[in-house]
Amino acid sequence: MNQNILRSTSIALADVLGNPGPADAKLGKFFREHREFGNKERGWIAEAVYGVLRRRSFLAYLAGNEDPRRLLVAWLVRVQGNSLRELDELLNQQQKEWAQEIKAKSTDGLSPAIQADLPEWLWERLESQYGAEEALAIARSMHKSASLDLRVNLVKSNRDEVLARFNSEKAGAEATPYSPTGIRLPQRMSINRHPFFVDGKIEVQDEGSQLLALLVAPKRGEMIADFCAGAGGKSLAMGALMRNTGRLYAFDVSEKRLHNLGQRLKRSGLSNLHSQVISSESDPKLKRLNGKFNRVLVDAPCSGLGTLRRNPDLKWKQTPNDITELTAKQTAILTRAAKLVKAGGRLIYATCSLLAEENEQVAEAFLAAHPQFKLVNAAEILAQQQVELDTGTYLKLLPHQHETDGFFAAVFELTN
Repeated sequence: MNQNILRSTSIALADVLGNPGPADAKLGKFFREHREFGNKERGWIAEAVYGVLRRRSFLAYLAGNEDPRRLLVAWLVRVQGNSLRELDELLNQQQKEWAQEIKAKSTDGLSPAIQADLPEWLWERLESQYGAEEALAIARSMHKSASLDLRVNLVKSNRDEVLARFNSEKAGAEATPYSPTGIRLPQRMSINRHPFFVDGKIEVQDEGSQLLALLVAPKRGEMIADFCAGAGGKSLAMGALMRNTGRLYAFDVSEKRLHNLGQRLKRSGLSNLHSQVISSESDPKLKRLNGKFNRVLVDAPCSGLGTLRRNPDLKWKQTPNDITELTAKQTAILTRAAKLVKAGGRLIYATCSLLAEENEQVAEAFLAAHPQFKLVNAAEILAQQQVELDTGTYLKLLPHQHETDGFFAAVFELTN
């Protein structure tokens, strides 16, 4: 660490805070433009930027404003716990004065929203839904970075083999507590060049996302649809659960995202997965597939508020109006996807949101409008998949309880 890196971090942070676009994309662009930094320096800059995003409202209170340089000093002093002596050679005279003021500032009587590091509107919704104590526990769990979770590709390997390899490399790997195909590494590490990744034996996938694939419970030889496939993490997981049999369709409106799935598909060894770009949930080409599928997964576009450990910038970008627009979109997508399900088949609705408006309320409204579907107990389905996890009728994963991203899922079965 030196003054040049601190200055560069301030520049990167100013771009992330002041301009639209995802933080990870902005940091990627910054590093492409500053190739003089090695892996260690890049890691420090990224950690600092994400650290400030996670604690932005608390740090702004301490700093007195949102000047990126002051926020960074506040992060170093009050979150990282650096002493003024440790920072002496790093800070200029003005920054040292800021550091002294920030170190001395009292945090008595902070509002709950600042303690949680959430916008006021989001704190109010979480408090109303979960109660103040649990809402604060959820929010504080998001102040930490996520672990690196991997899914073992059962078409090419098994968990024992992968665990043995990582343990021989002293990586500190352990089996995930719920997913039978998951491995957790305690620290973020670059996995892209690992032989097991290159060979397609492992994929990066949060344990919660792995559990969603298991909740779909696809069987060999079935017709399965991943209706909002994105880059295809769940599609690949389901293809492996089907042991490369049957037919699995991955639909998405983004050609770019499906292209990324194509790259992953080559490594996976799967031949039962077929990707298809659609213009919207109402694309005419879907009509011929009505009533054909045993399982349809709708991992709907959502606020992403369950992923704040990885994407802390989202909490500062979403608004109540965004949630209203998203719930309308979620309802429309779920309604269209329901037509693809055959009699006796299942429709699985999922989000990575923490908000009831995007979760339970959408599920309950769907059931009210579609009496031909019934709700199936998620815990019972998971138990049939040898997953010991009971969060009730719905699958509800929370970072402070399950050490996963926040996920919600409801399973509906077509009865006639």
